[in-house]
Amino acid sequence: MGTASAGLFDFLGGDNADTAAANDENTFIVGFDAEFPPYGYKDDSGNYVGFDLDLAKEVCERNNWTFKAQPIDWDAKDAELDSGSIDCIWNGFTINGRENDYTWSDAYIDNKQVIVVKSDSGIKSLADLAGKNVETQKDSSALAALQGDNKTLADTFATLTEVADYNTAFMDLESGACDAVAIDIGVAQYQVSSKDNSDDFTILDEIISSEQYGIGFKKGNDALKDQVQATLDEMFEDGTVLKIAENYSDSGVPGSLITK
Repeated sequence: MGTASAGLFDFLGGDNADTAAANDENTFIVGFDAEFPPYGYKDDSGNYVGFDLDLAKEVCERNNWTFKAQPIDWDAKDAELDSGSIDCIWNGFTINGRENDYTWSDAYIDNKQVIVVKSDSGIKSLADLAGKNVETQKDSSALAALQGDNKTLADTFATLTEVADYNTAFMDLESGACDAVAIDIGVAQYQVSSKDNSDDFTILDEIISSEQYGIGFKKGNDALKDQVQATLDEMFEDGTVLKIAENYSDSGVPGSLITK
């Protein structure tokens, strides 16, 4: 990408003709979870939108690249990246615990993992989750936290269930199929604020863990990472990142989460 002699495909070191045709030197393909608002999701009109996708679009505009948002099965993200069918994973992607698995951009979001409950549940603290049924998204940062440093907390739950996506988890919370949802704070704020009955939900003050988001590139793809990072640095310096964040401040990306 960027020049005819050093395109994206060259950066990936691929030699598959089909992949090269699908992902040429001027096309930047961003892999994302289409059900992870406000970072990447499908709006009511069927368009792929989100804070991270807006950042990626601006990076493409400044480099004269063609932008393509590619929704992926989150469980298959590594296979997608390794095959060259996507150029990066840019979708509220947690660096912590994956430091050596990808070539990373600098962190640009300080994120937190929180618990959402029904406001009338009587659950006011993490201690109140003892004996409760908790859900989270499979392969999520919240799950990693509850299986890792916060396993002691998870061990107090009656159940910790993995679901396909957070839309499902919130439907279960509304119906009473679960008592709480463990989730990224930005996604929690979006989910709660987007509902007509938003007062029916509460985000607990206590956090499960904190983490940093970055852009994950295939291991060793420093050339593409460096070019994207340089452009993102310019966007921080001229205020573009915070300006884009303002568009999502009511749905989970307050400027206070931005780090640089």
